[in-house]
Amino acid sequence: MMTSVDTDLIRVLADPLRLRIVTLLARETLCTTHLVEETGARQTNLSNHLRVLREAGVVETEPCGRYTYYKLRPDVIASLAGQFAELAESARGAAENKRACP
Repeated sequence: MMTSVDTDLIRVLADPLRLRIVTLLARETLCTTHLVEETGARQTNLSNHLRVLREAGVVETEPCGRYTYYKLRPDVIASLAGQFAELAESARGAAENKRACP
C-alpha cells in the first residue's frame, strides 16, 4: 500500500522564500541576520516564514546569546523525499494497471 504525500508540508515548502530558506539551511546553520542578508527579505517577513517552517517541523531553533540560529531537520526532508520515491515507484507499474473503460 502506497503512503500519501504530505500535502501540508508541500504547501509549506511551495512558497519561494521558504524554499530559499530551506535551501540555505541545507548548507549551514544560520541566524535571522544571516538569512536577511542572504535573501534580501525584511526581518519581519523572514520571521513569519521561519515561524511557519518551525511549526511545520522543518526547522528547529538553537539559542545562542541574543541570537537564534535555525537549522534544517533533514529527517523531515528525507521523509518527504521517500514519499515521492514511493509515488515514482508506483508510477513505474502504472502502465500495466490500465483500468478498462465502462
